[in-house]
Amino acid sequence: MSSDGSGDGDAPTVTVSAESASGDSATEGLGRAGWVLVAAVVVAVLVVPAAIYLWPAGGRVLGADYRTAMLVLPMFPALLLGLVAVWSMRDRR
Repeated sequence: MSSDGSGDGDAPTVTVSAESASGDSATEGLGRAGWVLVAAVVVAVLVVPAAIYLWPAGGRVLGADYRTAMLVLPMFPALLLGLVAVWSMRDRR
């Protein structure tokens, strides 16, 4: 955008660029903390439910039966998401 004076030819010209107002170029993408959060959400939404679904109903894996898996496996994404949230907020300070 430019503004020219209507009187003399010595009027100042104002130019506004499309970059951020602070002069820093805007970073595109999620950054490291964003991608860690995306990975944590994928683990919480896809990996852990798939592990519970594929757990053998009558068998034992690593000393745990199906009921134990239903109780313990959902705790991992909850802890992971909590830790990632605290880490990402601490990282932004």
